[in-house]
Amino acid sequence: MPNANLILFIGEALIYVVAMIWLLHLRGRLGLGVFVAALGVMHFIETYLAAVFYVQLPFGVISPGSAVFFSGKLMMILLLYVKEDAATVRQPIYGLLAGNFLTVVLSLLLRLHDTVSVVPNRVADIAFIDEMGWLMVWGTTLLYFDSLIIILLYERLGRWFRRFVTARFLICGVVVLTLDQLGFYAALHWVNDAPADVFWGGWMAKMLAAPFYAVAIGVYLNASRHPFLAMSDRPLGDVFNDLTFRERYEDLLSRSGQDTLTGALDRSRFEAEGQQMLRDAAAKNAPVSLMIIDVDHFKSVNDRFGHIEGDHVLQNLVATVKATIRPTDRLFRYGGEEFVVLCPGLAYPDALSRAEDIRLAVYGRVTTPNGDPVTASIGLSSAFGDGNGIRELLSQADLRLYAAKSGGRNRVVGR
Repeated sequence: MPNANLILFIGEALIYVVAMIWLLHLRGRLGLGVFVAALGVMHFIETYLAAVFYVQLPFGVISPGSAVFFSGKLMMILLLYVKEDAATVRQPIYGLLAGNFLTVVLSLLLRLHDTVSVVPNRVADIAFIDEMGWLMVWGTTLLYFDSLIIILLYERLGRWFRRFVTARFLICGVVVLTLDQLGFYAALHWVNDAPADVFWGGWMAKMLAAPFYAVAIGVYLNASRHPFLAMSDRPLGDVFNDLTFRERYEDLLSRSGQDTLTGALDRSRFEAEGQQMLRDAAAKNAPVSLMIIDVDHFKSVNDRFGHIEGDHVLQNLVATVKATIRPTDRLFRYGGEEFVVLCPGLAYPDALSRAEDIRLAVYGRVTTPNGDPVTASIGLSSAFGDGNGIRELLSQADLRLYAAKSGGRNRVVGR
């Protein structure tokens, strides 16, 4: 029987993850509300099953409500963050909190009614509703903190596992589901005097659920070609604030001014951010470096292969540069095939080395449709040796870019 229960658990998890990913994937057609409503509807059965419904598995006594459905919901919330943003994630969580508190309040009022028996041998169990209401409030409060932690941890892990999204989901799931098991078991022990076997069995099941859901989500993200590798370079404090009620103005501002073809920031963002970055650097007596990157012989690429293939070259170049620079660096499309990188806190010697890394990466990874390597020339300047303002840095880097072009291309020229 334990083995049969395990097979049923796997089947339940498979149905859950396929259905929820499908609803999220179709949010463009059906609307995001369908996915969010499904999460909300499942919340009651998760809590109910976690409180009273247990089965024996080879490694302990387990509830599918906690091990399958709640574990899946937490991973779906992280997937929602990856596909949307932090401000979207907070909406279903706050909705669940509000609904559960409302359940508790209304159950207190329902106790005051004088009821009549309509269906023989059936009496409303208000005490059960009250108990479930408080458990759901506690579970949703845990979910709130779980969601904060899992998203912040996912962002932090991006520094080391930028290209390994499945590993990031797995680590996040293992860590946060462990914390959640501690918190929810405490409530179960307080309300129902649940034995320690419930904790250990549930924890083991969640540790098995984490890789199952991580692999499923990783397969989906790779199959859907979602650009999850482009990790957000926003500070973790911004993510936290988005999850905790801050208005979305700054978030929307950070998402505007983006070049639609390449995904780099556009020239208007450079104009807005460049001088502010120099002012901040001057106040901290910190260096700033600026690179101008220009694709060599780009006109010939368009002439030989067409503008669509030329666009692909630019997109590949931007992806390559993003993979080479730091999360704090800013990449802008300045015009045509010309790009600017601003590197706060990066002194000239380090910036020269980073520019050379970019040049080699472009040469090694970006090609024309017939396989010929694409090369780039780079001009470099740094504050404050080359000037105190963004225009001075841009002018100096532009002169050095011209020198790189004149000197044979596919090279970096600095001071």
